[in-house]
Amino acid sequence: MGCCNRRCGLIAGAVFGAVLAILGGVLIPVGNSIIQGTVEKEAVIEPGTTAYGNWIAAGAGVYRQFWFFDVQNAQEILQNGATPVVVEKGPYTYKTRYLAKENITFNSNQTASFLLPVGAIFEPSMSVGSEEDKVTSLNLAVAAAYSLVPKEIHSVLENLIKTSNSSLFQYRTVNELLWGYTDPMLKGELGLFSPYNGTYEGIFNVYTGKDDISKVGIIDRWRGERSLRFWDDKYCDMINGTDASSFAPFVDKKTPLYFFSSDICRSVSASYEETMDLKGIEVYRFTLQADTLASPTVNPDNSCFCRNPNTTKNCTLAGALDISSCQDGRPIFISLPHFLHGSQYLRDAVKGLNPNVEHHVTFLDVEPTTGFTLRFAKRIQVNMMYGPSNVITVLKKVKDYTIFPLVWMNETALLDDETAAMIKEELISSIEMLAILWKALLGSGLAIFALCSIAFCIWKGK
Repeated sequence: MGCCNRRCGLIAGAVFGAVLAILGGVLIPVGNSIIQGTVEKEAVIEPGTTAYGNWIAAGAGVYRQFWFFDVQNAQEILQNGATPVVVEKGPYTYKTRYLAKENITFNSNQTASFLLPVGAIFEPSMSVGSEEDKVTSLNLAVAAAYSLVPKEIHSVLENLIKTSNSSLFQYRTVNELLWGYTDPMLKGELGLFSPYNGTYEGIFNVYTGKDDISKVGIIDRWRGERSLRFWDDKYCDMINGTDASSFAPFVDKKTPLYFFSSDICRSVSASYEETMDLKGIEVYRFTLQADTLASPTVNPDNSCFCRNPNTTKNCTLAGALDISSCQDGRPIFISLPHFLHGSQYLRDAVKGLNPNVEHHVTFLDVEPTTGFTLRFAKRIQVNMMYGPSNVITVLKKVKDYTIFPLVWMNETALLDDETAAMIKEELISSIEMLAILWKALLGSGLAIFALCSIAFCIWKGK
C-alpha cells in the first residue's frame, strides 16, 4: 500500500507540474490577447478612452523655441556685396498647443473632424531675453516683392523701396518679426507667423480607429481635401500618416512612421534609430532621415518638390524645400536648422552656420505598445530667397540667388511625471505582472514535473 501511495504521489506531482507548465505556456497567448484587446480599445479616438483624453488636448506642455540669425554686416553686404555673416540669437520660447480642439464631429465613416486653435504665450523664464530684444534680419517685404513683382516692373519696386526708406535688412523686435508689424513699403501687416493668435489649423479629418485600429489618427482629409494642391504631382501631393502625436498601437521598428506637417506643406517619414528609456518607459526613437530634403539626384522621389531650376542649381541643391506654392508665391524655403544635411553652397553663401545632428535633427520618441508619442522635437528653419538685380539698388551688389536663414524653430514636448506614472501603472505594470506570473507558473511547473519524474524513475529502479 505504501509503495502504491508513493508511486501515485509522484505521478500526481508530475501531472500537477505539467499542468502548471501548460498553464504558464497558455498564459502567454491568452495574456497577450487580453493586453492587445485592452490597448486597441483604449487607442480608439472616442469619448471615454485614454487616447481621446490625450487627443482632444495635448497632455504635456508644448513649446516653440526660436533662434534668430542676427546679421552682423548689413552695410558691407549692401555696399560691397560681402558674404552675409550671422550670429544665432535665442532661444525665445513660447507655450503653444495649449488650446483644446474645437468643433469636434464624429462622422459615419469612422472619422472625426475638428479645428485646431493656435496661440502662443511668451515664457520669459525659458528665454534669453524679452520679446523687445531687437534683431537685424532680412526685410520680409523687399525679399518677397523681389520674387512676386515681375522683373519688367522692378523699377516700380525700386521706387517703392526708396520712398518708404526701406532696405534689404531691417532692425526689429522679436515680437514684431514673429507675430507681425506694419510694413512701411507695403502699408500692411507682415510677420513670419502673422496672423497666429486667434487663428485655426484645419479643418482636419482623421480616422478614429473604431473599425480598423491600424488607421487610428491617420489623416483622411485636410481642409476638405484628400490630397494637397501645392506640388502638381500625385506623389508629392499625398497626405500620408498622422499628425505625429500618435500612431497605431504595436509599433514595428522595421516600418517607417509617416506623418503630415502643415508647416512644411508635405508628408514625411521617420525611421527607427534606437531604443531608449524615458522616465522608466521604453520608447523607440524615430528620426527624420538625411535624404528627406535631398536633391532629386540623390533621392529621385523629391523631383516633384523642385519648383524652380534657376534658384536650385538646376534641382541639384539639397537641404532647402521651396514652399512658395503654399505661401501665396512668397519665396519661402524650409530647411533643417543651419542647413543640416544641405548642400555646402547654402552654408558658404551665409557665414556663421554650424549644423549639428544632436541639436538640429527632428525626432519622435514613441511608446511602442500604445503608439503614443511621449517626447518629440520638430526642428525646422525658415528662410527667404533674394537675388541679383540691375534695377533695385539694394540688390545691385548681390552676386547670386541667396537662400537666407531668418529663424529656426524647435517645437518640443516632454512627457510629464503624472502621465509617465499613469502609463507605468496601467500598462507596463500589467505587462510585467503577466510576465512574472508566466515565468512563475512555467518555471515552478517544469521544476515540479522534473523532480517528480526523476524521483519516480529512481523509485522504479529500486
